[in-house]
Amino acid sequence: MPTITTTDGVEIYYKDWGSGRPVVFSHGWPLNSDAWDSQMNLVASRGYRAIAHDRRGHGRSGQAWHGHDMDHYADDLADVLNELNLTDTMLVGHSTGGGEVIRYLSRHGSSRVTKAVLLGAVAPLMVRTDANPGGLPMDVFDDIRLRVAADRSQFYRELSAPFYGANRAGSTVSQGLRDHFWLMGMQAGLPAALDCVRAFSETDFTAELPSIDIPILVAHGDDDQIVPFAASAAETVKLLPRAELTVYPGAPHGLCGTFEAAFNADLLDFLKK
Repeated sequence: MPTITTTDGVEIYYKDWGSGRPVVFSHGWPLNSDAWDSQMNLVASRGYRAIAHDRRGHGRSGQAWHGHDMDHYADDLADVLNELNLTDTMLVGHSTGGGEVIRYLSRHGSSRVTKAVLLGAVAPLMVRTDANPGGLPMDVFDDIRLRVAADRSQFYRELSAPFYGANRAGSTVSQGLRDHFWLMGMQAGLPAALDCVRAFSETDFTAELPSIDIPILVAHGDDDQIVPFAASAAETVKLLPRAELTVYPGAPHGLCGTFEAAFNADLLDFLKK
């Protein structure tokens, strides 16, 4: 399997399809790069080079005990870009991966990157604080940790419903898609899965967003039950200097059905700009 070794010695698995201008995808929790296969195939078939890695502790990457935080995630992404010597790159991050992209840009700069896409991203801050009253209560994230630790298999099966909006009236989400979510989740090591909850919920990106100087497409479903739109994308675009907001009416957190088709079209359009 193709891998790179990070500066702190963790083996990171990655996929590398096609040739041309690179598009690098960062996945959400508790998934891995397989979550991006459709989009990778899409851009690779249009003359781009599609690359996606499994986050440390997830999928086929090394099961490190340490480093499950946004700084290490961003540094791992930097190691992938540096090892493959990528330039003129577009970064695409979903959910936790959106936070990873933001932290990469604020921590490593944009010399290798010309634009980025944040899909259902966890910025600016998910947890409720005095400064972020629209966030979710800490109890929500404490409950996630308790349920993952107690029976992560059952928790991932149940989480797949709100993730894809399968709990909404009229949903046509397939059982196969939900099973795929479960499978990817079960490939994440338990320490990584637990620590990543803190990373995606308690990392505050507010101060670093104004420093990001490249064009960014902020894309979000307005029926996102995992990362609610009002406290995330709606606030993120106020802080990014060069943001473009696209809202998908009735769309959930995870890509599926007409939401996925609409996002794919917007992804290709943004690539061409």
